[in-house]
Amino acid sequence: MKHKMKLNIQFCGAAQTVTGSCYWVRTAASSFLVDCGMFQGTKTVKQLNYEPFPFMPEQIDFVLLTHAHIDHSGLLPKLYNAGFEGPVYMTAGTKDLLSFMLPDSGYIQEMEVKFLNQRNARHGRESVLPIFTQKEAIACQQQFQTIDYETWFEAGPGIRARYWNAGHILGSASIELEINSENQQKQTPIRLMFSGDIGPDNKLFHPDPEAPSDFDYAICESTYGGIQRQALSPDERRAVLAHHVNDTLNNDGMLVVPAFAVERTQELLVDLSILQHRQQIPQSPIFLDSPMAIRATRVFQDHADNLEDVNGPQRLLDNPNFHFTQTVGESKAINRIHSGAILVAASGMCDAGRIRHHLKHRLWRTNTTILIIGYQEKGTLGHLLLDGKKTVKIQGDDVKVNARIEQIDVYSGHADGNELVEWILSRGPLKYGLFLTHGENHRAQALRKSLLEAGFTGCDIIIPTLDDKVELHRAEKGPIFKKTSPRVQSKSLSGLDWHNDLAQFQIDLRAEFERAADDRSRQILLRRLRRALNNEA
Repeated sequence: MKHKMKLNIQFCGAAQTVTGSCYWVRTAASSFLVDCGMFQGTKTVKQLNYEPFPFMPEQIDFVLLTHAHIDHSGLLPKLYNAGFEGPVYMTAGTKDLLSFMLPDSGYIQEMEVKFLNQRNARHGRESVLPIFTQKEAIACQQQFQTIDYETWFEAGPGIRARYWNAGHILGSASIELEINSENQQKQTPIRLMFSGDIGPDNKLFHPDPEAPSDFDYAICESTYGGIQRQALSPDERRAVLAHHVNDTLNNDGMLVVPAFAVERTQELLVDLSILQHRQQIPQSPIFLDSPMAIRATRVFQDHADNLEDVNGPQRLLDNPNFHFTQTVGESKAINRIHSGAILVAASGMCDAGRIRHHLKHRLWRTNTTILIIGYQEKGTLGHLLLDGKKTVKIQGDDVKVNARIEQIDVYSGHADGNELVEWILSRGPLKYGLFLTHGENHRAQALRKSLLEAGFTGCDIIIPTLDDKVELHRAEKGPIFKKTSPRVQSKSLSGLDWHNDLAQFQIDLRAEFERAADDRSRQILLRRLRRALNNEA
């Protein structure tokens, strides 16, 4: 009887959620990861970042990294600190971006933990440690090794890998794998494709995504499954942006744009510069208040010769209306400007970085427009704003939302549902299994439905949950699932958690007391609350 190669994958992140991308792959000879990303979203989900990995880091031989976004790379310093000593393979663009993205992430964590511990001390709570520090984020990069696109390399015993342009951000890749067992080198290898994050067609800076076909298994993102965007030309996209800019600035307003520091910010700067050059929007000052976004812009400048739609290396930086604010003092000075300017700051989901300071300072102003241009994970401040919350908590304080909240979906770095279907069909035939990951369950289900309607056949379409383990074979139809205990139940990975509910309850409770007619009414309300608590106890 022929030996059956055992190939196991565990979905350690990005399973029915869009963050924490991490796939643990094991063969008879190797144990490796594809991505090692940070979880984002609710406090329940982010708590996974502090817990031990579901594998032994010192037993991981190498990491294959798809791209630089923190939800795919953000736990590499933690992996390094926990004993991982192998190489991390990535493209040159990814390496250049991570040279500052990871240290910036470490710095933000240190600062947030510093302020949290000050609050904990006041309340008699124990202090906490950051997931990793800026110094540790720098140290882990000694393990980074760059890989050229479309070039085979031996990642480990019996494992060949090849990177393909994914069209998502600078340096992003889909990863093709051919895996043989150590003692069966002459047999036909199992062929795998990890999509990474797939970019849309006709995206600024990058060619359309590409990859080969004819795989045994594919693991594909499903972030925008079931969603079809309107196809816009570059000028049509800029017209959408110009409408919101003019609507705000021509009415003596201030436009605030929370933007992801890498790619989204650079796309926005290019379009704002073109619109001003064409005199389609006012010649107003444009503040970029994000040290990481400034560094990213310079990396894009360094790679300008390899980018599409960029006419020369100075295109991103040649607008005299751009003001790049590096220091905290420069950032705070923007507070003195109340109208007639555009402010771009990270993070894109409003969950960290300088944007939280600016939102705290401006959300209550009626002449402010907050323009959301990226995906907002449930439980993040950005999602709460889009959800219409009238009061939000920022750094422990209640902040009224009087600003206008707008959203445009013309700068997405992800393929929409139809583009995902097209990408998957182009990888066919897929013989044994297609796993839909990196998407909320309803998005993955919608993509599955779209694929079936488009005539997808030949293998099962599987939507794994967090920490699912599967054994892959070529000799048998489909993967074999193994029993596991997930760290967090699937229903807790999407939607709001009790932390969000408590914050909203506190806001509603204060509003109820303020609406009460007099102190006697407030005392009655207090007695009712105490009785409710006592009865519950």
